[in-house]
Formats: sequence, structure tokens, C-alpha cells
Amino acid sequence: MQNGPLSMTGFASLSGSGLGYDWSWEIRSVNGKGLDLRLRMPEVEGLEAQVRAAVSRAATRGNVQLNLKLTPTSGSEKLRLSDPALSAALTALRQVEEAASNHGVTLAPTRASDLLSLRGVVEQGGAEVVDPAALRTLLLADLDSLLDSFVAMRAAEGGQLCGVIVAQLDRIAQLTDSAAEVAEARRPEMATNLHAALARVMEDAPGADPQRVAQELALLAVKADVTEEIDRLRAHVAAARGLLEENGPVGRKFDFLTQEFVREANTLCSKSGSTALTAIGLDLKHVIDQMREQIQNVE
Repeated sequence: MQNGPLSMTGFASLSGSGLGYDWSWEIRSVNGKGLDLRLRMPEVEGLEAQVRAAVSRAATRGNVQLNLKLTPTSGSEKLRLSDPALSAALTALRQVEEAASNHGVTLAPTRASDLLSLRGVVEQGGAEVVDPAALRTLLLADLDSLLDSFVAMRAAEGGQLCGVIVAQLDRIAQLTDSAAEVAEARRPEMATNLHAALARVMEDAPGADPQRVAQELALLAVKADVTEEIDRLRAHVAAARGLLEENGPVGRKFDFLTQEFVREANTLCSKSGSTALTAIGLDLKHVIDQMREQIQNVE
């Protein structure tokens, strides 16, 4: 079983032969919002439905193109006589022989090879008709191997994506810790600034209610506090790491989670109140945007 997410990028090809036919399979996929499956294959009774079902089990998202080429094996085509052409050739031969006899001309005996060499007397037929069920069974046996290779490539690609995303999550976690340190370090400064603001208000407006002014300043302090944003960023990092450990499609969940990352980073910047915290918030937004690009390829 695959550990971790699959990529939506994959490719595989396979060829085989049997029952008088050669065939070649090819499947490729790129990212997409859902599963867009396009098949190009010859008419073999009951084949397309089973192929569509098998590919849908192997891939749940992505734009998937599958091609199957089926041709008669070289040398398997049959030669057959064209009765109308042979009859016309024999009639013409008899007329020529009668005309030659009337003029006293003796012709060499006609050989069968002479007739066969005439255009249209011998036709090239298709491959021998085989049981569609037997041919379908052979083709589907190859399809299993094709899809195994296809999924293996998507898994390998997914492993590389996982490594990149883990590094980006590590960076987000580091920046979040830095934001927490900056926010904690500025608490004394914020308290000093609030007391100074209170003193200025009371000085400029002697009739103001000190308790009401203090409440308003306290609300401003709460609005400038980024503790909740930092806590949610840490929770999102933990949730993202959990998704990377899951088996099966997680791309949609990851995409939604990335939107939540962006929301918290934006709020952090708007509430920063300091150059250092704003710089950290901008770095966070940059890394999150890079991670979102990678997640677009996760199944």
C-alpha cells in the first residue's frame, strides 16, 4: 500500500501480442480538479467499460489520457481469391485463346501463377477473426501491468512532492516560532505604550472617564494580540503533517488547509504593529504560496 500522497503526474506504456494481433498501451496524466478520463481504443466488445472502471480505481483525480493501438501481426493476414476478378480473367483468357486459334497462332499453355499475378485476382484479407472475449481477456491482462507501472510512477512523484512539502512545513513552523518570540518580546513595550496613551488621553481630556478609556485601550491591545493566529498556524502545521501520513487522495483537504494558512498569515500581518513581525508574516505568505503550488499536483 502506498504511504503518503500520490502525484497526479504519471506515465506508463506497454506492448504485447497474441491471437494474431500486436498492441500497445500508453497512459499519461497531469493535474486536474477532478478525474477527466479520455480513452482512445479500437472496438473490442466489452473492453472500454472494463478499462474505464479499472483506470477509475487506479486514479481518482487528474486529466488522464489512455491510448490503445491494435494491429494485425505481420504475416497473419490471409490471401484470398476474388471470384469476380478470377472469373473475368478466365473469360478474357478464353477469348484471347479463341482469337489466337482463329488466326492460326499457337499460344503457350497458361499457368496458374500467370492468373494469380493479375491485379485484383488475389486480395489481402484481414487477420483471422478471433473470439472477442479471448482477445479482451489478453488485453485486460496487460492493462493490469500497465496500471501498476502508472501508479508506481505517481507514487514516486508523490514521494518527491512529499519531501518538498515537508521542508516547506518545517519552514512555516520555524517562522511561526519566530513570530511567537517577537510577539512575546514586544509585550512590555505594548504595555508601556498603552499606559502612555492612557496618560495622554487623560491629560488632553480631563473630563474623560478613566475606566472607559482604559477599556477602549484594552480592546486595542486584544486586537493587536497575535496569540490566536500563532496557535492556529501551529495547529495547521500539525494537520498538514497528518495528511502527509494518510493513504489515499488528500489533495482537496490539503488545498482547503492551505487557504487557512493564508488566512492566518494575512491576519498576522494586519495585526503585527511592528516591522519585525510584519517581515515574518510576509515570509510566511511566500512559503505558503510556494507550498500551495506543490499541492496542486497532489491527488
